Amino acid sequence: MLAILSVTFPFFALILAGYVAARRRLLPLDAIPGLNGFVLFFALPCMLYRFGASTPLALLLDPVLAAVYTLCALVLVVGVVAADRRRLGWNDAALGALVAAFPNSGFMGVPLLVALLGASAAGPVMLTLVVDLLLTTSLCVALSRLDAAGAAGARQALARALQGVARNPMPWSIVLGMACQAFGVQLWQPLDATVALLAAAASPVALFTIGAVLARSQMLASRDQDSDHGQREHRPVPWREVLPVVVLKLFAHPLLVWGAGMGAMALGLPITPFSLTAMVLAAALPSASNVSLLAERFGANNGRIARIILWSTAAAFFTFSAAVALLR
Repeated sequence: MLAILSVTFPFFALILAGYVAARRRLLPLDAIPGLNGFVLFFALPCMLYRFGASTPLALLLDPVLAAVYTLCALVLVVGVVAADRRRLGWNDAALGALVAAFPNSGFMGVPLLVALLGASAAGPVMLTLVVDLLLTTSLCVALSRLDAAGAAGARQALARALQGVARNPMPWSIVLGMACQAFGVQLWQPLDATVALLAAAASPVALFTIGAVLARSQMLASRDQDSDHGQREHRPVPWREVLPVVVLKLFAHPLLVWGAGMGAMALGLPITPFSLTAMVLAAALPSASNVSLLAERFGANNGRIARIILWSTAAAFFTFSAAVALLR
């Protein structure tokens, strides 16, 4: 267990450092979007490009792994929406489903699981990231619009979500790396060295940014709820609307992926134990911090979403380490 903590502890410590820096205003709140932009548009795409260019294409294009993970994501989304829709409405139910089904595989999962399992883990983790960006996010954004404009609004929201995916550099950087690998393209050496420098910055800056984004989301959500200028858009969030989603994310999601993967293996489908382990550990990660940004954009109860992300991240220090100990 000490060997596992020696890898996982620095990752969570950097998240805590970012959280404290934002809460103590050592990092101005206005600087956080710029920090997030550096990670999203520069450092992380370079890291994903390098993994896409070096990871075997069979791991990045595994249809069985993609089908298993997609099925689990759909089951989780449908279950959460069905449980919460009547009580919370489509918007909060759909964004709650997204925060339950979308692990922080981009900013956190790829570097962490590569550090734990080796470079071969990048393929299954990046595969889950593409599924969540293309399918899970688009589906939940479309469902979130059913309150306001029905099916027509959902179709428009789905189109906007797909446009957002098209502008997201993460899947494109993976595709570009795969294309360079397939055609044997090598970057010009000075350019490759530049990409390597940005890729090396991705992990520490991304983890620090996760903590800062969590602090900012929590502070902005509290400010909205405490405002006395007629801005009380959302009621206070009871624990019964937070804790079940945290449990689903940290326990039900990885168990669902593990069960589906074991079932596929029992049916004789080509899934290796290593790939399944990497995918289960990706599912065991805390909720993706970018869901809070979507909640702000679409008017969902961001106080609830921010708390789910915060507490899933804090609890994952223990639950994720335990999952690694069980599966390694």
